[in-house]
Amino acid sequence: MAEPFAFNIAENVLETLTALVVQEISLACGVQSGFRKLREMLATVKPWILDAEEKQARNNQLQDWVQKLKDACYDAEDVLDEFEVESLRGQVLEQKCIGNKVCNFFSSSNPLVFRLKMAHKIKKITERFSEIADLRDRFHLVEKHDDTMHVVLSDRETHSFVQASDVIGRDIDKKNIVESLLQAPTGGEEENISVLTIVGIGGLGKTALAKLVFNDVNVAEFFQLKMWVCVSNETDLKRLLEKVIKVANGGDRDYGNMSLEKLQKGLRGCLNGKTYLLILDDVCWVDDKPWSKLKPLLMGGAKGSKILVTARSNLVASNMGTIHNLKALPEEESFSLFLKVAFRKGGKEQHPHLVQIGREIVKKCGGNPLAVKTLASLLYSTTSKHEWEKVRDNEMWKLMQDKNDLLPVLKLSYDQLPHYLKPCFVYCSVYPKDYRFASFELVQFWMAHGLLKTSNPDEDPEETGRRYLNELSSRYFFQDFETLGFIQHFKMHDLLHDLALLIAKNECSVVKSQGQDVGEGVRHLYFLDLDIPAESFSRYLDNCCHVRTFRFLYIKEGSRNDFFIQTFLSRFQRLRVLDLSESTFEVLPRGIGNLKHLRFLDLRGNRNIKKLPNSICKLQNLQTLILASCNGIEEFPKDMSQLIMLRALSITTNLTVLPENVVNRLKSLRHLAIGHCENLEHLPEGVRNLTQLRTLVIGMCKNLISLPHGLNCLTNLENLAILHCERLELEGKEDNSQEQHIAQGLRLRRLLLGGLPKLKTLPKWLLIQGSGSHTLSLEMLEIFGCLELASLPEVMQCLTALVELKIEYCPLLSERCRRKTGEDWPKIAHVPYIYLDGHEIGSNRYHKTEGDHRGNQSRSSTTTVISTNISLENDWKKEER
Repeated sequence: MAEPFAFNIAENVLETLTALVVQEISLACGVQSGFRKLREMLATVKPWILDAEEKQARNNQLQDWVQKLKDACYDAEDVLDEFEVESLRGQVLEQKCIGNKVCNFFSSSNPLVFRLKMAHKIKKITERFSEIADLRDRFHLVEKHDDTMHVVLSDRETHSFVQASDVIGRDIDKKNIVESLLQAPTGGEEENISVLTIVGIGGLGKTALAKLVFNDVNVAEFFQLKMWVCVSNETDLKRLLEKVIKVANGGDRDYGNMSLEKLQKGLRGCLNGKTYLLILDDVCWVDDKPWSKLKPLLMGGAKGSKILVTARSNLVASNMGTIHNLKALPEEESFSLFLKVAFRKGGKEQHPHLVQIGREIVKKCGGNPLAVKTLASLLYSTTSKHEWEKVRDNEMWKLMQDKNDLLPVLKLSYDQLPHYLKPCFVYCSVYPKDYRFASFELVQFWMAHGLLKTSNPDEDPEETGRRYLNELSSRYFFQDFETLGFIQHFKMHDLLHDLALLIAKNECSVVKSQGQDVGEGVRHLYFLDLDIPAESFSRYLDNCCHVRTFRFLYIKEGSRNDFFIQTFLSRFQRLRVLDLSESTFEVLPRGIGNLKHLRFLDLRGNRNIKKLPNSICKLQNLQTLILASCNGIEEFPKDMSQLIMLRALSITTNLTVLPENVVNRLKSLRHLAIGHCENLEHLPEGVRNLTQLRTLVIGMCKNLISLPHGLNCLTNLENLAILHCERLELEGKEDNSQEQHIAQGLRLRRLLLGGLPKLKTLPKWLLIQGSGSHTLSLEMLEIFGCLELASLPEVMQCLTALVELKIEYCPLLSERCRRKTGEDWPKIAHVPYIYLDGHEIGSNRYHKTEGDHRGNQSRSSTTTVISTNISLENDWKKEER
């Protein structure tokens, strides 16, 4: 089932070659002619690649041919990337050195030597492609050209269907479980807590059912404390306790450095005397040893406390408590779910012949909601009878070993993806099961690997990535969406993660235990918090010279780990993505500046780092740099302006003033997040030079006094969040000179203001363009935690583009915005979707259709937290008060 994506890589190489040839740059020693020969060779092979990838599963020799082709394409991509690095280095030298030609000639990368070396590499790769191309005739391949270069999104909003499908057919199950949880304990019970386990095969909706129970009104009133913990494969007692105590305390504190003794005392203190409900979701233990260790530590709650578990296996569940077996959906309810997902409104009446085919497909799904949704979403975009019959009669039904084997069904949906979406899905296997993706993070990850393609030269890669994400979501490859601030958070179903791992088995490797083998061809490597003996380093590193993604979190400082990091940095010279987050370095490892292909560097949560080495500025290809929650940083590199390709930057610092050189001249920057800077008082005026900036997030800077002047220069700024800045005053001076100065060019689409105790009136400069005209661009406005904010300005009536308005924890303002009776209601009555303290009070003249997600999806900020950090995850949060 391996899927090496040779077509995608070949396409990337061809595009790069074409660009280099078109540039007509003067390249000595036959480099230009080598480019042309290589391009001609790839253009000859490319039409057969799609057919080869489809047929390889049934032919080992063909699979080997595709693998060789893919490896050659990867190597060609690396060589061409060196030309890009050299070009960027030249641009930096031109900025830095007045006598740039002399400086360049005597540099460590002499142009003549470089071109001689690269000409040799191009020649060798061209010869490899020639040998591979000569073998294609033996496989009787057919030319295929991909004609789906653009993502075609359906007009359906997926979120409401996700919510509806979560609850369909589970009313009786929910009723029985809620009754069991609310049942008073009998006097004869020996323990304070009882355990109920929902057991069922993957895809039946165990987690969805648990969510319904967790959010039930009666359950909320009965229990003093509710906690939700995803367990998955986690068996380490300490990490399990960290998860439970973190949700019990309702905060973001890092408990990783606490001893087991302190953790268990802390947990028992949280539970002491309280009636609690704990959900242990997706328990995948192979035996009951983890439970036997965890259970005694959960006994501190009041009598009547309950634990609700979801699991696939009866083996472990039988030792935990009472079992509630979740059965398959009845056929009629499955069919109802299928119709809801597969047809637009009124579609089933227009295509009755498809309805009958759909019923036959539903019968084969065996009442599994995930299978029903996946296939229905696959058919949503077509009304071709032939396409529906292909799904009904597909051979994958024969491959199902039993009714519990859903992978062939899911593989069918995967096979129907356009070629450019397949690697985007499969690369998600680099992340662990139940990982909470952030849309921004995933798009940056895809971009770092060159997966985002568009025929529109004016479209940013980030926008392309959002379109890719929307299409994968519409096909149910992702679920559990929450819109938090400017970004979405979501998860991947366990079975889909299993599918991604199965497809990517030759590309991706997740090392979970010592002694696990890592294949020679692995390109994406993830270590799961292992304590690896020094003598085992070579086992993992010797065969991994091609790695492009390396994720190793929670690395503790020490000579052994330092040696390990230095070793992999010297071996992994082709890295595109490096994630060393939540580690304890005081100094960033030497050699980081040699990773010339690196696009994505994540150091978040490294709280011990005091300074960044200037060598990091050698990473001219770097697109994303995450320094969020690196609280100890007091010194930044002096040559930050050399990061000329940097598009996303997230910063936490201990400084009172952020140096100008950190952001001044980062001309490519699209996203900037500055947060958790407790000492920061002023932002650099150089922010106004970031003319390409799309998103600016400023949060958790409690001592920030003012914003920089000149934000009017940010004509491309679309998203602005200013959050939890206690001393910040946003109002302009009495003469309004600041308002006029700061607002000349703002064209905001989304604005978040929260946790600003000094905010008494909503600043006009955020709502009005220069010269007194009213902006028509603002689409979303969210205000929370501004206790002194007493009214909205009259200009609100002119915000005709405003679609969504949310106000929470602003008592004075909420009172004035009451529907029809509030004094400010006339100013906002035209807004289609208004949420006041978690309740929708939108205007009656806007009718919401069944498929409109705005009125149906859960408003996450009223039940959990709101993300304000555009730079990944929710590092800065607003807890419900």
